[in-house]
Amino acid sequence: MSELHRVTIDPDMCGGRPCIRGLRIRVRDVLELLAAGASREEILEDYPYLEAADITAALEYAARQSDHSVLSVA
Repeated sequence: MSELHRVTIDPDMCGGRPCIRGLRIRVRDVLELLAAGASREEILEDYPYLEAADITAALEYAARQSDHSVLSVA
């Protein structure tokens, strides 16, 4: 089941960047923590208002964003 419903975009919050459940933690913040080597458990411990499904949502959002068609211009 998709967790994308957890990703919210509000022009008045975080400059309109994608956030988790309307909280002031951006999808990018979660992805950067994972890229730096933080485990899911460490992230959830450091950010107790996050839920495991929020991390999944950030990963799903990033995966979908990276799957854009490449157009070739002659």
